[in-house]
Amino acid sequence: MDLEIKNAINEIGTAFNEFKKSNDERLQKLEKGEGVADLEAKLAQINDKITEQEALKEKLEALEKKAGRPGKFANGEDHAEEYKGAFELFMRKGDESALEELQTKNAGHTSLNTGTPEDGGYSVPEQLDRNISATLKDDVVMRSVSNVITLSTGEYKKLFNLHGANSGWVGETDARPNTNGPKLTQISPFMGEIYANPEVTQKLLDDSFFNIESWLLSEIRDEFAEQEEAAFTHGDGVNKPKGYLAYTMDTKKDDARAFGTLQKFTAAAANAITGDELITMVYGLRKKYRRGARWMMNGNTIAAIRKLKDSEGNYLWAPGLQSGQPSNVLGYTIAENEEMPDVAASQNAIAFGDFRRGYTIVDRIGTRILRDPYTNKPFVSFYTTKRVGGMLTDSNAIKVLTLKSA
Repeated sequence: MDLEIKNAINEIGTAFNEFKKSNDERLQKLEKGEGVADLEAKLAQINDKITEQEALKEKLEALEKKAGRPGKFANGEDHAEEYKGAFELFMRKGDESALEELQTKNAGHTSLNTGTPEDGGYSVPEQLDRNISATLKDDVVMRSVSNVITLSTGEYKKLFNLHGANSGWVGETDARPNTNGPKLTQISPFMGEIYANPEVTQKLLDDSFFNIESWLLSEIRDEFAEQEEAAFTHGDGVNKPKGYLAYTMDTKKDDARAFGTLQKFTAAAANAITGDELITMVYGLRKKYRRGARWMMNGNTIAAIRKLKDSEGNYLWAPGLQSGQPSNVLGYTIAENEEMPDVAASQNAIAFGDFRRGYTIVDRIGTRILRDPYTNKPFVSFYTTKRVGGMLTDSNAIKVLTLKSA
């Protein structure tokens, strides 16, 4: 594994050196007014190669990390295996008797609740539910960088301190003035129910070698991941999480903006970004947030930023040429989010900040399934639902770069 990671790192370094050489040639030709179409095409190919090798490096590092971590088992109690067997019988045959027996047996124990069809289906076994959550964390960029909490109830409220309490310095014998209480505001997530409806034939379900849990996980992971990434990024909050880009934005600084309003910086052009604008974003974020900050943009924007230099001719993008070291811009790592807009007029193409402090994702524990063998014969449908929410928690922790309007 180490050798494969080293090979990927070497490929990234070689490709980036080639990229810099070709881009320098492109810039020289532009100054002379010469055509650069051939060099643009070459740069696009090298960009793709760098991105491909970065993805391979990250995948290999993740596999190496997982291989070195001891396995964990879910709940070791007898009911976990008992419920897993009853759930598989329900999935394969539609036989609910074992699940109903467990429901009666565990009545009054909310932690062991299996659910009922009237409530919206049966809850999947604990280990499968954890696997779904772990898979989504791997596939959804916003989950990997944001604060994620899990609840057993459907309601969550958070008090945020607006730092309104008076404070100051006094002499040893001076009178102590009364201080005001802190200003607190209550925020809560925008919740919604995400669903997928995978289908399989009964004949395949009857095959004892068919791994129904792996099939279900693979079928719903892409559907859930795409829906969640879009919602956490720019969702409107109507029956879904509200994405951070959907919140109000203002050019005012932190001490002058209303709570819950993001600060935006406006680029000078409608279709291009400069290195100075990125530097302004970095130092527009307070130091306490910069410690955990990262960039967020899509792949097209990353490709454009790889061409940028500072005033001394140094490239702003730097490849990660050591194991465990990601590529970065101005020393800060990049979260590549396909749901971020392209560099275009009026678009919020780049975000920078500490997303763990700025955005919270709320999971309602328990993925539920309804089995439907009737609607689309000869297929059996598994209507799978999951409650999830999202909200901006600290509007000072994230900054956005908006392109100039056309």
